[in-house]
Amino acid sequence: MTRTPFYADVQSHYDLSDDFFALFLDPTRTYSCAYFEQDDYTLEQAQIAKIDLALGKLDLAPASTLLDVGCGWGSTMVRALDTYPDLSVTGLTLSRNQYEYVNQLLDRHGYTDRAEVRLQGWEEFDGSVDRIVSIGAFEHFRHERHAAFFKFARAALPPKGRMLLHTIVLYPFGYVRDMGIPCTKEDIQFFRFIRDVIFPGGQLPFPEKAGFPGVKDFAEGAGFRVERMHALQQHYARTLDCWSTALSEKRAEAIELCGEATYDTYMKYLTGCAGYFRQGSIDVMQFTCVADDSV
Repeated sequence: MTRTPFYADVQSHYDLSDDFFALFLDPTRTYSCAYFEQDDYTLEQAQIAKIDLALGKLDLAPASTLLDVGCGWGSTMVRALDTYPDLSVTGLTLSRNQYEYVNQLLDRHGYTDRAEVRLQGWEEFDGSVDRIVSIGAFEHFRHERHAAFFKFARAALPPKGRMLLHTIVLYPFGYVRDMGIPCTKEDIQFFRFIRDVIFPGGQLPFPEKAGFPGVKDFAEGAGFRVERMHALQQHYARTLDCWSTALSEKRAEAIELCGEATYDTYMKYLTGCAGYFRQGSIDVMQFTCVADDSV
């Protein structure tokens, strides 16, 4: 049975305004946790370092095929095409704005002969590829589709094929309590605000089993071996700081584009999330998954 992707939920956020997002994202328009490999990196350098970190875990070979699930504004696609000779890349996005932007980006870089972007969800993709990368999209899939996503990914990959999944994760209440991290009524209200206002339908997974299966468990259940779980928690706190600072500096432009209420909403979202990453109640991880028929 083919499930319909959550187009409306995704477009309600990502199709707000490309110009608005450009006010606070780096020039590559990468909208996920950066990797400040060196402390003096600019946000753009740190975003490229994050992309290189993810691609480096895939063991990409020349003339191989890569599927980017949730390709955003195309920065991972272009970096992969720039770095790996003869690589073919397919990007999937549910955002119409991103689809149109990436088409123009690929044309501008001269990559239309070995790359394409589709306005399509993974639920609608029926091809096979050598590698899969997904950065910042899993949070939109909802819990009830996590097992199906990993089953899809395993079926699309050959034996020993690799997938790099980069996602925000939520730690269970028991862990948060044991770490001495407070959980107040205001905290619950903030997470509801993120779920209902910023990312409608979004649901954060646990990294591994904590009452119900987490990312690692779903991966293993589908026939993957999880080679590494790489936490980048404090890198996201710093990324969000960069975004909120940039947006505050462009306050007038943001209000002109989308109104004061939207500006205030995004400042609440960016600064609030930075605090939760900093205190440790949420994290962001890269899961290196290797297709292994022996699992």
